Amino acid sequence: MTRRLMEGSEAMAEAAIAAGCRFFAGYPMTPFTELLENFAAKLPTAGGTCINAESELEAVGMAWGACATGARAATGSTGQGLSLMQESLSEITRAELPLVVFNMARGQSDYYQATRGGGHGDYRHLVLAPIDVNEAIHHVQLAFHLADHWRNPVLIYGDYLLGHTAEAVDVVREGFDPLPEKDWAVDGSRGGGGDPRNLNPIGMVPGIKGIDPDSFWKRLQAKHDAMEAAEKRFDQEHLEDAELLVVAFGSMARFARHVVRELRAEGVRVGYFRPITLWPFPSEALAQAAAGVRKVAVLEQNAGQMIDDVRLSVLGAAPVAPIGGISSDSAGFGVGPLLDIETIRGRVENALDGSGARA
Repeated sequence: MTRRLMEGSEAMAEAAIAAGCRFFAGYPMTPFTELLENFAAKLPTAGGTCINAESELEAVGMAWGACATGARAATGSTGQGLSLMQESLSEITRAELPLVVFNMARGQSDYYQATRGGGHGDYRHLVLAPIDVNEAIHHVQLAFHLADHWRNPVLIYGDYLLGHTAEAVDVVREGFDPLPEKDWAVDGSRGGGGDPRNLNPIGMVPGIKGIDPDSFWKRLQAKHDAMEAAEKRFDQEHLEDAELLVVAFGSMARFARHVVRELRAEGVRVGYFRPITLWPFPSEALAQAAAGVRKVAVLEQNAGQMIDDVRLSVLGAAPVAPIGGISSDSAGFGVGPLLDIETIRGRVENALDGSGARA
């Protein structure tokens, strides 16, 4: 192993290259800019191509084309840039292309966008939310594998803190289960003959006149149902006698976990739950974790978005209270006063009142 001190943006770019990514396109917007810069510096030396596109619209279109040839390709932006990509992302999903998308978000206010999307039609993206740089290295490589396995886009939900935090890490290529051949790729190997390949988002089939949208949509629905059943991921601690359960994701979960561990060391009966996949959301696991607690506290850096999924998971078995909120710096990058251990500890302690966790 060769551990190096690396910022998250550099480590994620290297992880993507280790996973076989050979095409990346994006348009600069902090905190995504730093990821784009690292791809621009590192991809050419690995035999790949990185393009600083004219806008997010061109970037996602270029990545769409690269994916269609069978290459491992990726794009990304902040949430604002991804808003411009939504039409393409929905159609790429229905064309069943394995695109990896990075959202280097400004805080956590893109949860709805990441998990619900803003495009048209029935579609789903797998969404992974790493807690730190080391996990991000794994998630990036997992994202490329899952994208190829399901022929479906996978989104990495990062943020300014993840991209700019430096950790001692080792980026090595990970091994996953074998994948099927990309016999769908439009790579020119058939030379435009009588058996062409056609990737499209409306269910057209070469050699067949017209389309059957009902069967097309139902086939995609069945795939997304299978994805939801197979890919739920989560992390949890100190549930054995918890009276209060703290739920958080991504960078905020790192703070929440630390506070829970501190309180546990002081004998306070508090537990911790982190959804690793934002979609599919690990509803059943959260419901089980919350069974018997007197209160669930949701820590997120926004006006309240993941809390909807928490409430749907708990279904009234315990009251669900927000302990996060809007918190940003003057530049809007999401580095606000909520990113503080003492502040979060104070909010968890306030949530403890009446929960019985101190008894």
